[in-house]
Amino acid sequence: MSLFNKNQAQPTEDGVHNPYEDLTKAPTGVLVLADGTVFYGRGAGYQGEATGEVCFNTAMTGYQEILTDPSYSDQIVCFTFPHIGNVGTNDADDESFSVPARRAAVGAIFKAPITVPSNYRNEMALPEWMAARKIIGLSGIDTRALTAHIRDHGMPNGVIAHHVDGQFDLGALKSKAADWQGLVGAELAEGRSTPAQHTSHVQGWSWDEGHSDNTGKGKHVVVIDYGVKGNIVRRLGSVGLRCTIVPARTLAADILALNPDGVVLSNGPGDPVATGEYALPVIRDLVASDTPLLGICLGHQLLALAMGAKTVKMAQGHHGANHPVKDFTTGKVEIVSMNHGFAVDKDSLPDTVEETHVSLFDGTNCGIKVKGKPVFSVQHHPEASPGPQDSFYLFQRFADTL
Repeated sequence: MSLFNKNQAQPTEDGVHNPYEDLTKAPTGVLVLADGTVFYGRGAGYQGEATGEVCFNTAMTGYQEILTDPSYSDQIVCFTFPHIGNVGTNDADDESFSVPARRAAVGAIFKAPITVPSNYRNEMALPEWMAARKIIGLSGIDTRALTAHIRDHGMPNGVIAHHVDGQFDLGALKSKAADWQGLVGAELAEGRSTPAQHTSHVQGWSWDEGHSDNTGKGKHVVVIDYGVKGNIVRRLGSVGLRCTIVPARTLAADILALNPDGVVLSNGPGDPVATGEYALPVIRDLVASDTPLLGICLGHQLLALAMGAKTVKMAQGHHGANHPVKDFTTGKVEIVSMNHGFAVDKDSLPDTVEETHVSLFDGTNCGIKVKGKPVFSVQHHPEASPGPQDSFYLFQRFADTL
């Protein structure tokens, strides 16, 4: 019997979770949290150590898209769905849209050992792909216990380590986790942004055709790249828009000099307040110019900050593909994909801003519109399609404002 099918050991009084205590084979991977809690398991992917914020994701599909989403920078993702790897990996499903954006999630945690790929689109098995991307994997741990820990205590800082010799200095790893500065106050967007302006008019993936070209004859939008996901750009192409992608610190005057019909404030990692130190003056100038704007995730938070609202750090965050969100403008409920650890404080929204979307899980804000302006944003990811494609309409809504 595979050692991963043995019953998981319960946590001991010293906080150590060790599923191998009755087995002769030593663990080759470990997760050490800043509070000293330890989870042993089997290492996978890249060998080494990585520090980050530990979160859980409830999606049943899309593990490659999750691990390549730049918004997961400096995070270690625990997948609550137990079986990961059957699709393998391929270049088409990569969400990073620039070389810097390839630095996304630093670690991945699974309940079961990684599944051997069995899909015609597979190009590389997940363990080899993770090694190539320098993502450290850990399987065989009680992911339910870790998820419950995050639920009860919030997203902790932690260190994930993989060494084939099974040698770990737990004290040093705990100190490393405790000393890490965390994501509050962290400006990560510039480090995941494109280093140079470039253009794109590729469309979303279609069955047996892949990503096709939309001929580049539609209206022109500028995407401010704070760590943009590739499918955001592709969905814009799917509604007939030509995209120019610019670095995160591009000035408003330089953006307007490109004569855009609209501007997109992309998703991205880190604390929106930190990114806002250079982004908010640009966004305010764009709003004042009456240029249509669409904000997504971090872009949504930055728009809210630019309009005078506040953002807050969430305890568990929203990470999954099954979140119900209500659109007040239509009265409809959509199932959406989410990935954010910060949120807009709805009570801080000024009178110039109208709330358009709300999470039906916890009532947090998920969308705003600037009154009297062609400017709106959403907290969730309308480009993601882990099954539901309920939010694709937002790209057409944006195109209709141009």
